[in-house]
Amino acid sequence: MRTLHKLTHTILTLAALVVMSAFALAADPGTPYDATWLPSDQMAGNVLVYNIYTSSAANPTAENTRISVTNADDQNGVSVHFFFIDGSTCSVADSFVCLTPNQTMTFYAADADPGVTGYIIAVATDANGVPRPAFGLPGGARIMGDEQVKFANGLSANLGAEALWGVLSAVNANGDLAAELGLFLPRVLAISNQPSLADGYDIRLIVNRISGDMRVAADSIGSIFALTFDELENPYSWTSSAGCQLNRSLNNTNFPRTTPRLNGIIPAGSVGWTKLWSTSGDRGILGAVLFGSTSPNNFTGGRNLHKLTYAGPQTLIVPVFPSNCGF
Repeated sequence: MRTLHKLTHTILTLAALVVMSAFALAADPGTPYDATWLPSDQMAGNVLVYNIYTSSAANPTAENTRISVTNADDQNGVSVHFFFIDGSTCSVADSFVCLTPNQTMTFYAADADPGVTGYIIAVATDANGVPRPAFGLPGGARIMGDEQVKFANGLSANLGAEALWGVLSAVNANGDLAAELGLFLPRVLAISNQPSLADGYDIRLIVNRISGDMRVAADSIGSIFALTFDELENPYSWTSSAGCQLNRSLNNTNFPRTTPRLNGIIPAGSVGWTKLWSTSGDRGILGAVLFGSTSPNNFTGGRNLHKLTYAGPQTLIVPVFPSNCGF
């Protein structure tokens, strides 16, 4: 095994222990949010997550995603390794994008991965395909991005890419041409200002597991536990399960299966909120929520889910091979 930045192998674990000891009595599972480590769609990092992408191979005008990535470094070029994860099968396809200093590049899901719905993980690498550290460290990279997604049913949103600081721990472990990245990710996510379905809203909930071996498949979320609160702070629990991506519209029948059903918890003219996490383990997740409506009185769009606590260190394994970018 060839280890890079020997001390960084323990950075994530040590940081987690310090913060966890300070917040041992947190009500929700995981450790309370710390902006130093957790992803943000308002920052740049060396790893990006685009929470949803989709396209129609037959009619990309109706359903497509416009994906943008920017090299925020004004001195050095960067190779960006994109991993397109199918939300149904969790299989992975990949490609490289080459960015000169200060360059922005845009492409469409219908061109890159037509007919697939899922999420994207992008990793800044060097010319050999080895992940680069976060900006501020020797050889560090700083990338950022956003996406504009639209579905054939009218749902659409402009979402910022979630930027992470990945810590490279090893390359070519056991002779494999792969690199291991340690990530800090949320454990508990939340939807704030959740409107009522009875007011004519179409609400799409998206949750992604951000770990796994990108040479094989993304990891599964597993079992999900959630609490939905009404305007009077009363909680109502529900459960679900998912593979690497949960991508479902809320309804008043069986998702979520609450008692009473969702319109009884958040009736017309009121709002509530929901928080959720995986009960299958200490699993790092990210997600988004999209709002659509046929009523001219309603507000539509989407946003990334709020982060309430974070999980312990998560592992992302990526294949290593030359990008052919020259940097």
